Amino acid sequence: MRVGFLGGTFDPVHRGHLDVAEAARAALRLDRIVFVPARIPSHRGAPDVSAAHRFAMTALAVAPFPHLRLSDVEMDEAAPSFTATTLDRLEEQGADVRGLFVITGADAFADIRTWRAYPDVLDRCHFVAVSRPGLSALQLPDLLPELAARMRPAAGGMTDVAGMTGRPAIFLVNAPTTDVSSTEIRRRAAAGAPLVDLLPDAVAAYIEKHQLYSGRTPKGLA
Repeated sequence: MRVGFLGGTFDPVHRGHLDVAEAARAALRLDRIVFVPARIPSHRGAPDVSAAHRFAMTALAVAPFPHLRLSDVEMDEAAPSFTATTLDRLEEQGADVRGLFVITGADAFADIRTWRAYPDVLDRCHFVAVSRPGLSALQLPDLLPELAARMRPAAGGMTDVAGMTGRPAIFLVNAPTTDVSSTEIRRRAAAGAPLVDLLPDAVAAYIEKHQLYSGRTPKGLA
């Protein structure tokens, strides 16, 4: 089984995250993609809402899709989440991470040099970088020339990963994804602007129900 891993703060989860997951799934014929919300993110300040709220919203976002799953592997961690340490935890649980596909947007992968345990983390599993508005995955070889030899375009499920030997690859997926960010959603929610088409309806309803990002005291989960 080919399994993808999509980590993030998901503050909140939105259609861009779902588009990235679907583009990776289609390009590499992944059987399952696991969303892994970070309790404490490593590359930004404290999230606007609690880990419990972010986990609940992500659960609502992935629920309609049989090939998407949700993991709580980061939910009880007191330290910031790094891809390298998450892989450690998965290995401790018995997972063979070498066959895993870590999925990220091309914009995030462009900063790979700043990631914990770089470049060694790239030798632990396959990585998948998906185009985001403003940055095509196909631009990454020029931005990261030291990694260009390991990068290969992936489309239409044509990649024979099973037959690969040697170091894990970095797959580049050039596909359209919704032009939206969590920052923009938080800004719109604070202004009382509509969130239609930016995130799943169930997530939008959850944000409204709990008054998240509005500047008012959130209800429910701490």
